This record gives sequence, C-alpha cells and structure tokens, in this order.
Amino acid sequence: MKLVLRDRTLDLAEPLVMGVLNVTPDSFSDGGRYFSVEEAVAQGERIAADGAAIVDIGGESTRPGAAPVGAEEEIRRVVPVIERLAGRIGAAISVDTSKPEVISAAVTAGASMVNDVRALRMPGAMEAVAASGAAVCLMHMQGEPATMQQRPDYSDVLAEVRQFLASRVAACEAAGIPRERICVDPGIGFGKTPAHNLSLLARLAEIGVAGCPVLVGVSRKSLVGIITGRAPGDRYAGSVAFAALAAAGGAAIVRAHDVAATVDAVKVGSALRRAAAGDA
Repeated sequence: MKLVLRDRTLDLAEPLVMGVLNVTPDSFSDGGRYFSVEEAVAQGERIAADGAAIVDIGGESTRPGAAPVGAEEEIRRVVPVIERLAGRIGAAISVDTSKPEVISAAVTAGASMVNDVRALRMPGAMEAVAASGAAVCLMHMQGEPATMQQRPDYSDVLAEVRQFLASRVAACEAAGIPRERICVDPGIGFGKTPAHNLSLLARLAEIGVAGCPVLVGVSRKSLVGIITGRAPGDRYAGSVAFAALAAAGGAAIVRAHDVAATVDAVKVGSALRRAAAGDA
C-alpha cells in the first residue's frame, strides 16, 4: 500500500510514524513548549532525526474544549516553521488544520500533506486540497472540539465511523482528490467514550476504506490516562504500548509525540502482524 504526497510517495508496506509538532500555547500535552519559531524548528529537526516519516505541524489545539483560532493567526504560527523545515529535513511535512486558507498557505510554504480532524467538511477545504496536490488524512469526529466529549453516542461505533469515512473518501474522489492521496483516521478521543475508543482500536483492520491506509493517533490521550492513571506528561509507556498494538492491528501510520520509542514499537507491532499473517 502507498500514499501519494505532493512531493513524494510513501511506501506503507511497513507502518510509518508521524511525529507531532504543536506550535500552540494550549495543546493538551505540550502546549507552549514549541511556540517560538526557533523552538519549533529545532523540535521538527529532532522528530525527523528520531525516525518520523512525517512531521505534523499544528497551529490550533483540537483538544476537548479548545478555543478556536482564526485563520490569520494559525497561518502566522505554522507557515514560518514549515518554510524553515522544508528542504532541511528528510521527513515529509503535514499541516494539521481544517481551514482552506491555512491549507493553501501551508502547501505553498512546503507542506505536502493535510491532516484534518473535520475531514475536509469546512467550506473550501476540499477544493483547497484538490488544487494543491497534497495528500490528506480524513478523520472521524462526532461534534466539534469544544463539545465533542460531552455526550458521545453511537448505535454501532465501528459501522458509523466506517460509513462516515467511506462517504468522505467518495466526496474527495468526486472533488478530484484520487484515492491514492487519501488516508483515514478513526479519531480516537474525538467524540468517543473510552469504550468506543477501545472497540475501534481492537478492530482496526475493519475500519479501512478500500485502498486507503489507516492512520491512528493515541499518543498521550485521555484513554491512556484512564487506563494507566497517568497525567499527560507521564503517559509515555502506555502510548508506546498502544503504538505497537495499533501497528499489529493494521495501522499504516501511527501519530505520536515520543517518536524514537514509537518507531521501535511500530517495528515490533509490524513484526507481530507479519507473523500472524504467516509472513515472518
């Protein structure tokens, strides 16, 4: 399986890691740590050196209850970092945004992928990606970040997530974004209870839309804290464990904060998946 980005093609025969770079003051785990351009660029270089295939740069927190950020401010946060990292690191650059203005500015600056928690549902976002040539990750989210965790409700979470993702892939194809440029994300922690999250993670192999790789992000999320009793900064071990399990269960890309350890964990999970398939 492959994913075609604007400037390269990623071979997903073995799972890859997407490293998280938040240039925000309020992200749930590392808000404010990399808010200056210099700190963010240095962290992006570390993420790439630690083995991430993709560096995912976000300028607006999407944690539960997060306040929205205007497009102009989001561009001010992410574009200088993208410009300085482009050409300096071997990893691809992704922009974590929903806004068409930010998508266009980020791709012009050097991003080759868009990671959108709203699955290109914001007016103009789909057209911006189609025109850019960038790859896109379509994520499932019930509700909006400000309210999504108040009362998550599903009759069948797996079926509803799959149906939503399939409908968004179809909409992208109709808008001129080929399937080879699309991956999908079940949206762990985005409008879901712990039981919903665990159900999706246990059945990752059933989530994928034909031809679209599955991206999973569990790193430092509340699910890890609920299971382990740890605060966000202490969820290293639980996050790495989930990374290995996700790779074993069918994830093609694992999004993580602790990149070096996650790269190793994903290799372990991938080896287990091959063994289960008789390919070890």
